[in-house]
Amino acid sequence: MFRIKRADHPVDQLPPFGQTAALGLQHVLAMYAGAVAVPLIVGGALGMSKADIGYLINADLLVSGVATLIQCLGFWRFGARLPLMQGCTFAAVTPMVLIGKSEGITAIYGAVIVSGVVAVLLAPLWGRLLRFFPPLVTGTVITIIGLALIPVSVNWAAGGVGSPSFGAPRNLALALGVLLLVLVVQRFAPPALSRISVLVAIVAGTVVAIPLGFTDFSGVSDAPVFGISTPFHFGLPSFDVAAVVAMVVVMLVTMTETTGDILAVGEMAGRPVDGKRLAGGLRADGLSTVLGGVFNTFPYTAFGQNAGLVGLTKVYSRFVVAAGGGILVILGLFPILGEVVARVPAPVLGGAGIVMFGTVAAIGVKMLAKVAFDNNGNLMVVAVSLGIGLIPTAVPTIYEHFPTWFRTVMESGISAGAVSAVVLNLLFNHFRGKKKAAGS
Repeated sequence: MFRIKRADHPVDQLPPFGQTAALGLQHVLAMYAGAVAVPLIVGGALGMSKADIGYLINADLLVSGVATLIQCLGFWRFGARLPLMQGCTFAAVTPMVLIGKSEGITAIYGAVIVSGVVAVLLAPLWGRLLRFFPPLVTGTVITIIGLALIPVSVNWAAGGVGSPSFGAPRNLALALGVLLLVLVVQRFAPPALSRISVLVAIVAGTVVAIPLGFTDFSGVSDAPVFGISTPFHFGLPSFDVAAVVAMVVVMLVTMTETTGDILAVGEMAGRPVDGKRLAGGLRADGLSTVLGGVFNTFPYTAFGQNAGLVGLTKVYSRFVVAAGGGILVILGLFPILGEVVARVPAPVLGGAGIVMFGTVAAIGVKMLAKVAFDNNGNLMVVAVSLGIGLIPTAVPTIYEHFPTWFRTVMESGISAGAVSAVVLNLLFNHFRGKKKAAGS
């Protein structure tokens, strides 16, 4: 059972230390692959050395941890004070690669810093727009988030994109075994163990994978024991107008995605999100993004996979996720520990990811159950937005001939679906003097 801290609400409850640490580690394992993917992709695309890419990864883990602590614990007007794990947003990858190739990495960091400041300034206004995110819109967006993430977990299950053994039956068998173990622990284990079902499955899957040759821990000792990110390691930031505009667009996309995650976690935890809480969460994203630009990393957002894990485990304590943030800080300061976590095989993460991302989609469906579909307007909002949101998931290269600003918005199915849901809800339920539909 939880020990009570500060309030009786589940969000403010604090489990015993050992359970908090285990649950926090579970969140770290759930998001680690996604967390390091952005610096790996950007660093590789810019032709950086392995040492510099390693530096980017350590910086990313450190700032991810700090960002998570800000979001979960909060201070002054920063932080949603909900169980939200933070990491680098994938929406920024394409623009950052283009900026880096044309203007250099310092232009990336200049644009990141400005976009973070813009997010902090826009947060209060964004919070006032909460009335345009009723269950009809949020349920649709959260469903899209879950469905858009499923291909990520499937790629992991197959061995990871680019793996020579991608799609090998043994990869899929390992992923299936992990998925089944999550279900078995959820169904039959005592409550204390069922809460860490994903952690149990990942650890067990990794142990099984070692003698089968899926992973190798022999090179871990070659990693440096301690390392710290220093401000502006790659040089002072430069400010290119086009780069700044592109990154501000990315930040608007990120704010839309974060809004969906904050509303989803608030719904799960039974702590309704008002404009003030939403603004605090978005300010935290903006501040974390500024820190990212200073400490050699990238824009930050709430991670959907961890929102799914919150829904799966039904552990709503923000202190648990804050513990995960603390673990990320430690991983960022001690690269050798990060190397240990990095050895978890992709199929193991894939098996767990299918459950977590599916949980996000299921939560969206649960929210849509509150909506009245007795008029075709609400049905059209959901139908069209789901279709638009899943276009880049079904055909990832469909927008490759469009301008960068368009791709920034539309290649993130989450942001494209969110824009569609908001606009169509306005069209069918707000404009033309129509009476707002019940439950919309």
